[in-house]
Formats: sequence, C-alpha cells, structure tokens
Amino acid sequence: MNLSDITALATKPVAAVSAKPLAVFASVMNTPIKTRPIYLQTVIDALTGYTLEDAVAGKVVVITGASAGIGETTARRIGAAGGEVVLVARTRENLERVADDIRADGGSAHVYPCDLSDLDAIGAMADQVLADLGHVDILINNAGRSIRRSLELSHDRMHDYQRTMQLNYFAPVQLILKFTPGMRERGFGHIINVSSIGVQTKLPRFGAYIASKSALDGLCDTLQGETVSNNVTFTTVHMPLVRTAMIAPTKMYDRFPTLTPEQAAATLCDAIMHRPRRLSPPSGQLTALTDALSPRPFDLVRNKVYSMFGDSAAAHAATEEAAEPVAAE
Repeated sequence: MNLSDITALATKPVAAVSAKPLAVFASVMNTPIKTRPIYLQTVIDALTGYTLEDAVAGKVVVITGASAGIGETTARRIGAAGGEVVLVARTRENLERVADDIRADGGSAHVYPCDLSDLDAIGAMADQVLADLGHVDILINNAGRSIRRSLELSHDRMHDYQRTMQLNYFAPVQLILKFTPGMRERGFGHIINVSSIGVQTKLPRFGAYIASKSALDGLCDTLQGETVSNNVTFTTVHMPLVRTAMIAPTKMYDRFPTLTPEQAAATLCDAIMHRPRRLSPPSGQLTALTDALSPRPFDLVRNKVYSMFGDSAAAHAATEEAAEPVAAE
C-alpha cells in the first residue's frame, strides 16, 4: 500500500471505515507492498521527501502498452513529473493522443509504434530509440496478453502458448537485451516488469499466461546477479487484478476486488522511486508461502476453484478475437 493510501485511510472517520470492513481488508490484501533487502531505505526516502519528480528528472523512460490502461496512466504521471516518456504500442493514433496530452501539460513524450509480437520489429524500434535519444534509463515492460482457458480446451491450441510467450516473455527479453548494455556502461538502469499475482497463486485455467510471466520473473532474478554491481536493478511487480480492457471478457472478474489503473500506475511509480526487487500484494505473498510449505493441500484448494468457476464463453469461442484479449495497445 502506498503512503498516500495509508494517510487517506487513517484520516477517514471510524464509521466510514468500519462500515465496510471486508472492503477495506480486501483493498489492503490486494495492494502490492515492497519486498526489498533494506527496509531502512524506504524510511530514509520518506523522511527526505524523495519524490517521483526526483526519480525521473532527466530520465528517459520507455513504457510498452502505453496507449491505454496501466501504461497510459503511468506515462501521464511520469510525464507530469518531468520524465522523458517513450510510448510504445501498436497503434500510432492512440499513442499520439496520449503524447499530445502529455505535451499539453508541459511534459515530454515520444511515440514509437511497434508490433510487439514481431521480434525484428522490436529490435528495429529499440535501435531507433537509442539512435534518437541516446540511451534509456528506465524500461517498464507493461504490455501483455492474458488468456484464461482450461487444459481440456487447449489440446489443439499450441498457438495460445506460443503467442502468450511472444508478448509476455520474448518481447521484454528483446528490449532488455537492447537496453541493458547502455545501462551497465553508464552505471544506472532500472527494468520494471509488470508480472502477475497469478505467478504466486497459480490459479487454474491460466497456465499459458502464468508460465509466460514466471519465465520473465525467473530470467530477471538470474540477470540481477550479473548487473547489481553496475547499479542496474530489476523490479518484479506481481500486479493483482486491474480493471482494464484485458480482463473485461472474463465476466467472473466483475465480482472480484480490483485495482484501478490509477492505483496500478501509483504502484509502478512507487517502484521507480524506491527500486525494490519485488512488489507483491499480501494476498499473493501469503498464498506463495502457504503453497511452498504445503503444496498438496493447496492443489486441492485450486481444484475446488477449478470446479467452481468454469471456462468462459470467450474460452469456448472458435475465433481468436473473442478468445484472446490483448493489452498491448
């Protein structure tokens, strides 16, 4: 939970908080908190008044999936704070709309349309960014593809796994490979990966999605051991559900607690300021710990969830448009 959220909660009348205790509890359990080796630094940052403006001043920040949802909201906040924002997504018109708004508010924004399912296109885009701007300080791998489909419905759909890996794993890897050499040479860099609470909870029917996110988590945990001496940090954000277009096709989510895009963007901005290794909601941390200690009982819990919530109409659909929502715009 961010400091501003805690302050807002603390200043609410007692009656307002107690009227909805379950809602408050769900909000707390669903909000990512820092997992970092030196907690004292968080206190120091707060006492010294370290702000987002301090963190992004003079910094070039690349954001994928920047034309909508979490990416757009994060880009607007960073632009307003004085960062030089590089907007990446498929559709130029949507990117230009966001960039125009950032510039109108006095910020700096650059537009780089790119099909993130094409590794060659990603490489060419990254090379152009470096040629135009000289370097990248912060990379936010936000674009992603989510799919919810059971094993039973996936026997003939190997392409679900390939396409999910392409956008959620190979695209970020290509950008990491392009931008980290310059980061290491300059002695500063920050890569923020928008992962998922699903990596910790491993809910049924999300196999393709969770596998792709887990792959990037594991890679960056490994790379961190190679780059820590160069002051290049990897942050994994195990993002809970966020109310965006990506989860809209799964109607069961209408009944689940979610973050707003603004709350998710605040989490990413917090990551920029404090550079933690991980940001995870308490619910995800507790689930991961329980699963590590008692995996077999937790398998039974997951199987119960699998039985309670069936495949959606989108998962049964024959067309890819209905079955594969994408948040890469």
